[in-house]
Amino acid sequence: MTSFSCDKHRLHREGGMMEVSPSSTVSLREFGCEQTLLSRPDGSASFVQGDTSVMAGVYGPAEVKISKEIYDRATLEVLVHPKVGLPGVRERSQEQCVRETCEASLLLSLHPRSSLTLILQVLHDDGALLSCCLNAACMALMDAGLSMSCLFCGVTCAISADGEIITDPTAAQEKESRALMSFAIDGKERRVMMSSTKGSFSVHELQQCVAVSQKASEKIFQFYRDSVRRRYSKNL
Repeated sequence: MTSFSCDKHRLHREGGMMEVSPSSTVSLREFGCEQTLLSRPDGSASFVQGDTSVMAGVYGPAEVKISKEIYDRATLEVLVHPKVGLPGVRERSQEQCVRETCEASLLLSLHPRSSLTLILQVLHDDGALLSCCLNAACMALMDAGLSMSCLFCGVTCAISADGEIITDPTAAQEKESRALMSFAIDGKERRVMMSSTKGSFSVHELQQCVAVSQKASEKIFQFYRDSVRRRYSKNL
């Protein structure tokens, strides 16, 4: 059986929906979201998945330093702050994943020679942290009113020692798994915009995790719609 053993693997804009194996189940923890929590950012949101919670704030478009200026599009900076301590290698990796996803979604060419800053503050980590960061980032970008070519969401899958695929795993389930995969899925065609993987897995297991994530993304995008609908129905 062919297998991969890697720390990180990224896929960009892979098209087509994959079929979910009949034995695979899509189960997600409860979601919670609130927008416009902070007064200083141009957009903000908190996102909760089970006991994992992240706060996101978006600043900009604003003036950019000359050294970081890009003549034909905005410069996007993503910062991930852990619950305690200073950012490390893990946070830098998460920043890169979120930044690549946001750059693929945002219409940065509408704001040349300007800067956008996305700050993600981890409030609690009980598994699927990267997915929660992606979901919080998307809701904050929507709250900021920034133009986007598509929405995106994050889904994490863990593969247990006996080969079972667990969606939206807890920290304990992640620790016991032999492989962990996080995907950013776009809201139009359910394509994979970004993937981050760790551990050992077969090609078939990778394909099944992509299929399960695409299926799970439907529930997350529906939650997005319901959350925004409830917000604006109250405002009206």
